[in-house]
Amino acid sequence: MAPSKKKHATSQPCIIPGGFAVLSIQFSPDSVARHSLYVKEHKVRAEKTSGRPLDRTLFVLNIPPYCSEVDVKQLFSQFGDVQSVELRDHPGSSHESGPRLSKFFRPAEKQGFKVGYIVFKKPSSLPAVKSHPHDVPLVISTKQHPVKTGVEKWIQQYTESFIQPEKLQQIVDSFMEDYDKRKQQEEERQKAEANQQQEDEEGWVKVTRGHKGAKARPHSEAANQRALQKEMRKKKRKELMNFYTWQHRNTQKEHIAELRKKFEEDKQRIALLRAQRKFRPY
Repeated sequence: MAPSKKKHATSQPCIIPGGFAVLSIQFSPDSVARHSLYVKEHKVRAEKTSGRPLDRTLFVLNIPPYCSEVDVKQLFSQFGDVQSVELRDHPGSSHESGPRLSKFFRPAEKQGFKVGYIVFKKPSSLPAVKSHPHDVPLVISTKQHPVKTGVEKWIQQYTESFIQPEKLQQIVDSFMEDYDKRKQQEEERQKAEANQQQEDEEGWVKVTRGHKGAKARPHSEAANQRALQKEMRKKKRKELMNFYTWQHRNTQKEHIAELRKKFEEDKQRIALLRAQRKFRPY
């Protein structure tokens, strides 16, 4: 029988429901087992101004535990220059509100499959990833970039856990400088808002109109403080009025009690006079 000329390799991308493209990976070139990654373009409107631009960010699911951010960056660099890689335990918004902590001050990472956000330098890298054939696996560990596992990985992690005091001091100083800078910027912002919302002699507050499309800004700390002081003064006046009302009622009660006492005394005096008089017409 003549051999079949039909090719088993489709050389076509595999798209599953949800818009995810399936990428096949294997640990080494001689590895038989394969693993599947599910990728799609990251589209979240709430993160337009974050570090995940909508036209250059790739969302990846089912990343193996032995893959670090460096390994993922090396794996996807064949589709284009990678700007940044972020691995997380669960999908979520990026953490840009605070300074990035060093690995020595972060909690221990959970061992398990992760999700990733890969930011490319060019938007053309996203179609290249999604159009990659499903039957052509990507190799993680190569001769140029070997990935350590097992005892070798544990020894490497144990060795990297030690840090020189000079390097640790440098990390702490850098963190404190960034913290002081952020604190100074926050104080300047609060001061600017306080000056902008400062009341004049008649109690008016000058309000300026922001640029078109700007969202309403929340009350500043100074405005909240003034509102709190105003409520405290109102509460004190109310307590004072309540005290005066209570004092007036107490005075009335005492006056009524005195009148009743005097009335009883007068009744006893009249009864005594009636008993003492000699002329009794009835």
